[in-house]
Amino acid sequence: MDLNTHPPLRAVALVCTLSSSAAPSSSQLLADQTMAALAEHGVTGKTIRIADHDVKPGVKTDMGDGDAWPEIRDTILGCDILILSTPIWLGHPSSIAQRVLERLDAEISESDDEGRMLTYGKVAAVCVVGNEDGAHKVSADLFQGLNDVGFSLAPNAVTYWVGEAMQGTDYQDLDKTPEKTAATTATLAANTAHLARRLKAARYPTS
Repeated sequence: MDLNTHPPLRAVALVCTLSSSAAPSSSQLLADQTMAALAEHGVTGKTIRIADHDVKPGVKTDMGDGDAWPEIRDTILGCDILILSTPIWLGHPSSIAQRVLERLDAEISESDDEGRMLTYGKVAAVCVVGNEDGAHKVSADLFQGLNDVGFSLAPNAVTYWVGEAMQGTDYQDLDKTPEKTAATTATLAANTAHLARRLKAARYPTS
């Protein structure tokens, strides 16, 4: 692909592991691999591990009192692509992923001068890791929330790995990335970058 013929894109990956950056994380690893796959399509950006920041509970854009969300929100609004990476806990997205969705809920009340949500035209995708089945259920939960708050989803907008039930192997413990997960990540990146470029060139209609 000739990247010189395409407008540049920016992405941010929000890593919703329960641990801070002091600890290794499978969710971080899959997010980093997804960002690397996006880079092959001319997408630049960074990852943010939410546990490193004081993101307050609530459904406002700024909860005050040292809330770290406004700065993270500015990063999201400055990007074309949002990646949400979460582990599976008790069959659900992590509590941190849920908090991110709750904070994004405030975007329903935000709009540009023509009535469009500020997230319109931005594309989201999801990374899921866990040791039990449930990746489809978790991605479905996140897809619905992300779509409700204005993000668009490309085909195959999730990459995931789940280990054998009742076993203790983590994604980060594998000797190498499984071929199917790597292929799924590559498809996510290609489709997400493609849709983001199309929406950047042609905005959604006004409300």
